[in-house]
Amino acid sequence: MEFTAQEKYEFKRLLDDLRSKTGRGTELISLYIPPDKQISDVMSQLREEYGQAANIKSRVTRLSVQGSLESAMSRLKLIPKPPANGVVIFIGSVDVGANRTEMYSTALEPPDPIVTYRYHCDSSFLLGPLEEMLADKKTFGLIVLDRREAAIGVLRGKYVEPLKHLTSTVPGKQRKGGQSSHRFQQLRLIAIHDFYGRIGESANDAFLAIDPKDLQGILIGGPSPTKEEFVEGGFLHHELQRKVLDALDVSYTDESGLYELVDAAQDRLLDLEVTQDKLVMRRFMKELVSDKGLAAYGEKEVRHNLELGAVEVLLLSEDLRKTRAKIVCTNRSCDFTESQTRSGASAPLGNCLKCGSPLSIAGEEDIVFDLSKLADQSGAQVKIISSEFEEGAQLYKAFGGIAAILRYKTGHV
Repeated sequence: MEFTAQEKYEFKRLLDDLRSKTGRGTELISLYIPPDKQISDVMSQLREEYGQAANIKSRVTRLSVQGSLESAMSRLKLIPKPPANGVVIFIGSVDVGANRTEMYSTALEPPDPIVTYRYHCDSSFLLGPLEEMLADKKTFGLIVLDRREAAIGVLRGKYVEPLKHLTSTVPGKQRKGGQSSHRFQQLRLIAIHDFYGRIGESANDAFLAIDPKDLQGILIGGPSPTKEEFVEGGFLHHELQRKVLDALDVSYTDESGLYELVDAAQDRLLDLEVTQDKLVMRRFMKELVSDKGLAAYGEKEVRHNLELGAVEVLLLSEDLRKTRAKIVCTNRSCDFTESQTRSGASAPLGNCLKCGSPLSIAGEEDIVFDLSKLADQSGAQVKIISSEFEEGAQLYKAFGGIAAILRYKTGHV
């Protein structure tokens, strides 16, 4: 499943939260249950683990591990069958400071199907399989070729899938007796052209079957001048020809060459992942210094422009870690209420300005979702910007992680 920007941000926040939780021993349990796994089989293993935990020498660790296993088994009783993508359960006694622990438990259906069953018990939760699901799932076509053989495949996320291997009937450079040199060279060129045609047809069949929105580009590898001959010869369908990103030198032209091609293209692929973010950030910077000045930054000004419907593109840093809270007076006869943006280190709420009673939080929402809702109301595009490149890092550090490209200029607040 391809993440939307908001879903990717939400999933990252979940992983951040899970990553922050630690146990004092090996009492944090991670269960990855595929959709075809019988819950009864998982229960049997947990009962077995519970029995083995009795051998743990440390009484505190033993009780914590057994308590975690009991909680996991109780949780599993509520799941008669795994959902379509399987289920992941994180459970255990987490350290909350001041020499105290609390039992933590959460279950989720991942965005992609779980392939392998895993039971993991450690001082931290096992997050690797979920982090892989967060990785980019964009698809790239791969072709490696020389005049003897070729291989075709696709790159989906981090995974290379070989699709077809072809071999040629191109004769070697040494002609057989009885043939003129000119005649031999002509036959050889025809055979090379025919082989390139076969490669093109196989690539067309493979890549045209992919949704055009998913196919981000095509990479071609091989020795010179073979790869250049193929690219310039127009052997690919015209829609695919436009998607050729690069022709790179590789040593192998069988299936192993597909992996070599991906390694050779790493810098190019990394650039492509952040290209859209870079373009929109450069547009924002340009607007910031232009005479029209169709740019705004900082939460207060951007929120004001969102409420006016003046925002075309809302730019939010993926490193934002704030919430928008509804603050109310604890005195029921007082109607004081306000909205406030808070971070983990926010100051105490204090007392009501109207009656002096203590204040409390009546509701809280991640600021990315709060601002995204405002953007949706006016049809503004939302871009959650990675901080893994210079302009993205600048959005967070220099502009507080909140900025906008405007449809029209408005007054400052």
